[in-house]
Parts: sequence; C-alpha cells; structure tokens
Amino acid sequence: MTTHTAMSYDQLPIIDLSAADRGPQARALLHAQLHSAAHDVGFFQLVGHGVTGAETEALLTAMRAFFALPEADRLALDNVNSPHFRGYTRTGDERTGGARDWRDQLDIGAERPARVPGPGEPPYWWLQGPNQWPAALPGLRTAALAWIDRLSAVAHRLLRELLTAIGAPAGFYDPVFGDHAHPHLKLVRYPGSAADGTGQGVGAHKDYGFLTLLLQDAVGGLQVQREDGRFHDVPPIEGAFVVNLGELLEVATNGYLLATNHRVVSPPGATERYSVPFFYNPRLDARIDPLPFPHAAEAPGVTTDPANPLYAEYGYNELKGKLRAHPLVAERHHQDLLTPA
Repeated sequence: MTTHTAMSYDQLPIIDLSAADRGPQARALLHAQLHSAAHDVGFFQLVGHGVTGAETEALLTAMRAFFALPEADRLALDNVNSPHFRGYTRTGDERTGGARDWRDQLDIGAERPARVPGPGEPPYWWLQGPNQWPAALPGLRTAALAWIDRLSAVAHRLLRELLTAIGAPAGFYDPVFGDHAHPHLKLVRYPGSAADGTGQGVGAHKDYGFLTLLLQDAVGGLQVQREDGRFHDVPPIEGAFVVNLGELLEVATNGYLLATNHRVVSPPGATERYSVPFFYNPRLDARIDPLPFPHAAEAPGVTTDPANPLYAEYGYNELKGKLRAHPLVAERHHQDLLTPA
C-alpha cells in the first residue's frame, strides 16, 4: 500500500549562504538546496549572509525615528512631489491589484541626479533621480544608503551562487548590474487593520526584478502562495532575510525558476508591523538575455498575464508598476504616460 505524506508548509526552506565558504561538500549541499528552493518554491529564508545585528539595528533605529516624526514632517517628503516616485507615501495611497494597501512607507533608491528623458528616449529614465530625506534625521540617509550597498553585495553573491546551482555561468548577469544598477529600498510600517476592516496590507503580487531580500520584524503577516494554491504564513526568523525571486529570473529561465505570488495581511487591531524590503534590480536600460543552463529543456514556460505584460528592457517593467501603484504621482507628473480609460 502506498502512503502519501502531506507536504508541510510550516516554514520556507532555510538557506545558509555561509556554506559557500566551508569547502566543496558544504557548497554542493548549498547548491542543491538553492536549486530546489528556487525551482520548487521561489521563496526561502536566508541565513549566514554576513549582515551583522549592529548593521541591522542601525537601520531599524533610523526607520523607527522616521515613523515617529510628526505627520507634517513625513508629508513634507510626499512622493507626489517627486516625478521619480521617491519619498513618503501615506497610508492607503499605494495600490496593488487596484486596491489600496494599508501601510505607509518611504521609497528610496540609488542617490543620483535627475534624468529627464529627452526626445526619443525611453520614459523609464524618469525613475532615476534624487531621494527625499527628512532634515531632522540626517542619520537616516546614511543608514539607508549603507543598507542599499550592503544588501546589493549580499544579493550579488547570492545570485552568483544561485546561477551556479542550476548549472549556469555564475557571472552571466554581472554586466546588467554594476555601478548603474537600479536598487530600491522601502521602509514600511503597517499600522494595524484599516478602520473599515479590510485586511490588505499589500495585495497579492509578484516582484518584477531579480531578487528581493526582506527584513521583517517579529509580528508576521507575510504570506506566500504555495503549491496547494493557498497563501501560507511565513513565520519570522530572527536575523534571516526572506528572499524571493522576481519575474526577470522566471522569464530568463522560461519558468524553470519561480516568481511566486505573495501578500501581506494587516496585523490585528492597532498592532504595528515594520518591514524593510530591498529589491535587487538591474540597470533601467538592461535587456535581460535568456539564461543558458542545462535544465532549460525542463522549463515549463512563463506564466503570462495579458493585463501585466513583461518587457525586454527592465525599466519599462518598473515604470509600468510604479504608474499603477502610485496613481497620484502618475496623475501629477506623467499624464502623457497613462493609458486612456
């Protein structure tokens, strides 16, 4: 008689990146675990990444200080003032799947001069520009930009190990990153449930870059859609990053690697939750070539959504997402880019 054991969804796979430094046997096991997690789940918890508790606490202290500012000080950084989609978004002003997200946040990217697209240039160059910083908290700029640099290095290493794990050239995508990569950091607060009882902290979605590394607090609320089609909680692990693959890797491998739907359920009552997602994205003008790897014949194809087309140049994908997620910014600065209703 054949018995079937139910798959456990109590926790995502846990990957120890430091195993890459512990000799051939440990690295081979790391690659087997990475391969399985990226191919079967599209999500995992990352430990052994080298980011210290002191580095993490420096960012969290600066973030808590920002959200403790008077509302008027936060609204002075309103992202409606930025054609580059940088700055503060008040609770309920961002949209996912057409519905409001019950959170407020500060969006931060690489600190670069504004680039206004010239005639014939792609409109995604609007996404490059300066951040907005609170004058009362000079330490926030230092901590946030240091975090972007630190996690870019972790993500770079992780991506190389992941590509090696599936038999691809480790440095295949190095050229689309480098000094002109387009990383994105969010400092996010979930203030508890909305007054009308709706529970969408963030609606179900996939990320559109390469890798996302999420620092979440102990409150929880992140849910990942697993093989049974249901959304399952991701219990927080102290010191771990929750990592998920973006749509670029799914497209590059013709569906062999998974970009997985996930969402955040608002914490109950007035409980606050803080999270820090970091998005490891390539240059805006990067064209993402298909990945050569030995399992390509097993790739099932990419999940397509006619309402959410993917473009060859990364910048068009991010611009599309920003225009949808931040309608107030789009209406003020980018009316010419909006599709008529």
